[in-house]
Amino acid sequence: MKVLKISYPTSLSEISNKENDNIDVFVELEDGYSITVVVSTPLNLLDQMNRDNINFIAPPQPEIIVKSLTEENIALAIEEYAREDAFWLKLLYVASLDKDAIDLGRIHRYLFEIQRMNNELTGE
Repeated sequence: MKVLKISYPTSLSEISNKENDNIDVFVELEDGYSITVVVSTPLNLLDQMNRDNINFIAPPQPEIIVKSLTEENIALAIEEYAREDAFWLKLLYVASLDKDAIDLGRIHRYLFEIQRMNNELTGE
């Protein structure tokens, strides 16, 4: 899906350490949807874990990860997430707003079916 516009509520020029930060990004898609995503760097995620004294990234905030916060990196990542029907970009956005928007019952049915097929393959 074509990305029509990428904008930032905070200017990228205001970020002093582009390798260790995160930023909100507004994305306008050709199908008329406007999506907000958080774009972070690996060092920023590591800093968050250190601050929280944990060894993992805690849910629920899904983020797009880039090496550094440059317009080029952010645009390339967002365009990748928007490929085809922008499924991954839309999923991140919806999941960040309300997990109830995701049909967990349907996911469970798919998982059950996958498990059934795997059991048939392994003879269990």
